[in-house]
Amino acid sequence: MEPHAFLTALAVVLCVAAVTTVLFQWLHQPVVVGYVLAGLIVGPHVPIPLVADQHIVQTLSELGVVLLMFSIGLEFNLGRLAELGPSSGVTAIIQCSVMMVLGFVVAYALGWTVLESVFTGAIVAISSTTIIVKAFDEQRIRGKPRDLVVGVLIVEDIVAIVLMAVLTIVVSENGLSVRAVAHSLGRLVVFLLVLLGVGRLTVPPAIRAVTRLHRPETTLIASIGVCFALSLLALKLGYSAALGAFVAGSLVAESGEERRIDRLVAPVRDMFAAIFFVSVGMLMDPVLIRTHFAAIAVLTAVVIVGKIVSVSIGAYVAGSEPGGAVRAGMSLAQIGELSFVIAGLGLSVGATRSFLYPVAVAVSLITTLTTPWLIRASGPVGGWVDRHWVGRSFGRLRRRRPS
Repeated sequence: MEPHAFLTALAVVLCVAAVTTVLFQWLHQPVVVGYVLAGLIVGPHVPIPLVADQHIVQTLSELGVVLLMFSIGLEFNLGRLAELGPSSGVTAIIQCSVMMVLGFVVAYALGWTVLESVFTGAIVAISSTTIIVKAFDEQRIRGKPRDLVVGVLIVEDIVAIVLMAVLTIVVSENGLSVRAVAHSLGRLVVFLLVLLGVGRLTVPPAIRAVTRLHRPETTLIASIGVCFALSLLALKLGYSAALGAFVAGSLVAESGEERRIDRLVAPVRDMFAAIFFVSVGMLMDPVLIRTHFAAIAVLTAVVIVGKIVSVSIGAYVAGSEPGGAVRAGMSLAQIGELSFVIAGLGLSVGATRSFLYPVAVAVSLITTLTTPWLIRASGPVGGWVDRHWVGRSFGRLRRRRPS
């Protein structure tokens, strides 16, 4: 490594990212797209004399993934999930099942391998918590519509964690069979039960003891220490570091101090998450995108239409009003950060070829840009559905009523 290579890479990445994100905020566009554009600028695939060391940026981006999954774990607890009700779980399971099948069928029809098709199904199944929450905050969406969507996102995040763990083991065992999947799930359940059992006895009391010192920096260091320790443990046992980070976040949340810890972790998480999205942009190869433009267009349509339809059906089956179900579907019609992680996992374990990652990123960028528009339009569309659905139902009821 050249002298000061680490500092050079960090300076280039953060300075370019600062410029692009300010530009995208000025244009009222998602800042995530600005981070990816910064990665494209400093990456090796465009002739711009601002190049960052890709290996250094990739290493730093792994910290962003770990901290992002830790934050998601902080938001997850059984009490909150029960409060949101079973409707979110039913909606998420229906949506994920439909989208995984659609993604697999489309990818296989495009001539991709079985494993690439499986990863494609997983990629298109998971919506973006970061993008949706930011869009909801910007448009000040609160109440029941937000609660349903957030509940679905929590369940989807859990599904993504399970998918990454299972896919990692299945690929390492060189087999995609029912026996391999069942064996992988069994090992995963045992690992999680032991980790959660031991962790609940040790982590929450330790975190509460640290917070009683009333030293924010000590609380931050202890919390992130737990995060990285469990990430390393999961990695050593053959699972993804993201799984360990997620479990660490959920264990820390059991201490009852999750809001305070989330506020402390947020600035560190946001910086490394920005580097993660920059690293995503660095892997964007315009030549590959041009070559696979048809696949990108098809998968984008599958994500937008498939998620609107599957979420709407799932939410309606789970008991939501027709208009509310459609609003939820239009809000969840994109893929994002966890899809990047799944695509990166496939690339790192050799299960997919190099084209799938930039294809997934391109689909995510397009759907990220359409998300604010769809969320903004979901209110009027949902209202129209409610009026016409209720009107037709009332009309049928009146015709059936005896005179």
